[in-house]
Amino acid sequence: MGAWIMEETIESKLEEYELINPPEDFVKQANINDPEVYKRAEDNPEKFWEELAEHIDWFEKWKRVLGWEPPHAKWFVGGKLNASYNCIDRHINKRGEKTAILWEGEKGDIRKYTYNELLEATSRFANALKNQGVEKGDIVTIYMPMIPEAVIAMLACARIGAPHSVVFAGFSADALADRINNAESKYVITTDGYYRRGKILEHKNKTDEGISKAETVEKVIVVNHLDNEIEIKPGRDVWWHEIIESADSTCEPEKMDSEDMLFLMYTSGTTGSPKGIVHTTGGYMVGTHVTANWVFDLKEDDIYWCSADVGWITGHSYIVYGPLSNGSTIFMYEGAPDYPDKDRFWEMIEKHKITIFYTAPTAVRAFMKWGSEWPEKHDLSSLRLLGTVGEPINPDPWWWYYKNIGYEKCPIVDTWWQTETGMILITPLPGITPMKPGSPTNPFPGIKASVLDDEGNKIEPGHGGYLAIERPWPSMIRTVYGDEERFINTYWSKWGPDKYMTEDAARLDNDNYFWILGRVDDVINVAGHRLGTMELESALESHPDVVEAAVEGIKDEIKGEAVFGYVILSSGSKEDEKLKQELRDKIVKDIGPIAKPKGIVFTDDLPKTRSGKIMRRILKAITNNKDEGDTSTLQNPEIVDELKRKVKELDVN
Repeated sequence: MGAWIMEETIESKLEEYELINPPEDFVKQANINDPEVYKRAEDNPEKFWEELAEHIDWFEKWKRVLGWEPPHAKWFVGGKLNASYNCIDRHINKRGEKTAILWEGEKGDIRKYTYNELLEATSRFANALKNQGVEKGDIVTIYMPMIPEAVIAMLACARIGAPHSVVFAGFSADALADRINNAESKYVITTDGYYRRGKILEHKNKTDEGISKAETVEKVIVVNHLDNEIEIKPGRDVWWHEIIESADSTCEPEKMDSEDMLFLMYTSGTTGSPKGIVHTTGGYMVGTHVTANWVFDLKEDDIYWCSADVGWITGHSYIVYGPLSNGSTIFMYEGAPDYPDKDRFWEMIEKHKITIFYTAPTAVRAFMKWGSEWPEKHDLSSLRLLGTVGEPINPDPWWWYYKNIGYEKCPIVDTWWQTETGMILITPLPGITPMKPGSPTNPFPGIKASVLDDEGNKIEPGHGGYLAIERPWPSMIRTVYGDEERFINTYWSKWGPDKYMTEDAARLDNDNYFWILGRVDDVINVAGHRLGTMELESALESHPDVVEAAVEGIKDEIKGEAVFGYVILSSGSKEDEKLKQELRDKIVKDIGPIAKPKGIVFTDDLPKTRSGKIMRRILKAITNNKDEGDTSTLQNPEIVDELKRKVKELDVN
């Protein structure tokens, strides 16, 4: 792995851009504009986080800021609070009639919830959940698209102390079943369907298919979003709108311990099934609240739009818990960015006077490919801050975003963080940090990030290594649900239990700015969605004609990376396009449309060591038309040229 990092670093020498200072008028009004904050945080990290914890509401104050027994952290020990209360109730006196959620459907329909209305809707549904048998501690699976009920369901679960497990609506029925089974969830919240690029996606049918492979589900709550024909199973399925009719509009929030689980979020791993990342309440709320306020410079009159999906950690932290705990107005959009045309995002920004826009580099690359003529049709002058999330952004799309969307007046906060970190860890502070295209710049105050070698030694600027976090932070992962051994082996075994292994490669430049170089594990980052190679390969190998399969990430102009497959067939199987299509369909069915392979190569062998292990480094180089380096350790070096020829013939690079 160390050799891989060095090779990637040599190939990833990025042009050193000059620093770009944030506009003076932005700095003057910024929530945080004094660089001393970094020194204060470094001098006494615990005191720093304790002061920030005062920014949210507690029913009972903590007795101890941090209990750290590596690799286990407990933050704000003994403190009692409720995430739903912090997102809604505490704003009622000051902001009751302020819009909390502004939603637009793909067909242009608009719905709004004030904080008063959000409190009533959340309380009614929280009571309805109780009436359906949900108790404190029960894990509730939410399988929902981007509609307001998804946020209401999350807040209602948090209100009654039932951890939620939100599954991305684009995932397949099998992926849903895996997550239900791992969480042993008895309750599922879903919808009849939703729109995507003008088509109705029959979501309830997919939910039913997934539940048929899950053993624990007792109750399914269905939102009537499209009013389309669906099957309602008597005794199991109930309509959302019917169960809230008789529910009380007042629901007292549970007093949750700071370390009580708030939610599970599943993320792909390098081996086996998806990992259920456990996030607790107190530290997570402190981390997301403060980073939302400082990184996005949230103001009372902002209309804030994070274009992520609630099914991912970005949606949890920076659609729901971070912005709402700040009393912000969040904008949500149901559909695709290019429907009915490629200016849909810009049309909505103009119409709703969006002031902050946080999106993925994948989206920016798509916008760039479509052309600047689309945003030029619209007045985007309401924007005052831009952000990126999910993967590194290359300098070229960064510049395009800065000039064509931000008019060179909007700071860009290029943020690095993970499902496991819960909150943003490396980012500019827009009132302080000079920007550099392609770099997320510096760690957030209080975060100690380093670039280390295999032995845990710090690496000098200009050279690549492993990105490590060397100090606990409030919103950090607590464990992998039901698999403590996996938690330790994945994140805390490389250098010992006090240094968190991010599984990303990075380097520092001469300004001590961080550059993220990509994954060092077997995970493919497709449009910001982490897909484990093991899951993908298992899907291919479950086809009766497949003997062995390997997948790698191939660079993609729009998605950043796409899936590329190598398949060894059983004797007598026919290598044709029909079989390739079957294999693509198998991946889509087992994993989801996001995982559809960009290309598939049939081969008689794969590059392997003498012990039979696939040489991932070489396969990655072949896939992306790079120098494969030393092949002397392969048992079959002749296969390299054969695979290079086949990949070239597909012409996908």
